Amino acid sequence: MRFLTSLLAVFAAGSALLLNTGAASASYDVETTGYDISFPQCGGAYPHGAFGIVGVNGGYPFVHYNPCLGDEVRHTPNPALYINTGYDPLYTQLDGRHTTFDCLVQSVAVGGTADQKAAWAVGCSEASRSIAYAASQGVAAPSSWWLDVETENSWSSTDLSLNQFTIQGVVDTILRQSPAAVGVYSTPVQWKQIVGNLPISGVLADWVATGISSARRAPRACADSFTGAPVWFVQYLRGGFDADYVC
Repeated sequence: MRFLTSLLAVFAAGSALLLNTGAASASYDVETTGYDISFPQCGGAYPHGAFGIVGVNGGYPFVHYNPCLGDEVRHTPNPALYINTGYDPLYTQLDGRHTTFDCLVQSVAVGGTADQKAAWAVGCSEASRSIAYAASQGVAAPSSWWLDVETENSWSSTDLSLNQFTIQGVVDTILRQSPAAVGVYSTPVQWKQIVGNLPISGVLADWVATGISSARRAPRACADSFTGAPVWFVQYLRGGFDADYVC
């Protein structure tokens, strides 16, 4: 019986691995290209591609949202969404704009210090508010969710665990509210500066920002994973827009 139980556990783990691998190939064809857009493209012509990733926020979490989200998603094939993330002590305020009461309550069950619990609630609130805004614009079922994790946004420079708990709060909340895969947009250097070597669970894929302007060079970054998850996309510049290569 113990052998049978172990065998079933191995089979279940293998099935889960196959499911995760298939999710990527089912949604995105390798070596195809798409694009990502957000509020800067409001009112202008949209690019073309096999898929698109549309920004929910207006560059920062909580107080800024993309007013063209609904229109951009409607004009985007196989649309995914990305949300801005960040940690700041200001974000922990229960003021009707930042941390939500529901996320504060949920954070009580999270293991960690009081400050880490508060950081988790920040991430939970960033995700919850972004999901709610997307739904209000008629966008409720993206093909995948992506977390924009960049040094340009606010982060703790003295306690990286607060950044870790914030990001984990975003991931946990999206996974609880949506069946879609969750990935992270960043670079190895920026991820190291923001999170260090601290682990984040539940991330299925990486999206690497490069700044290069050639699709031919994009595949070189397909090995530049920063979370430990496989790289799905490599971002590069094409005709004034951000393009994305599928690894």
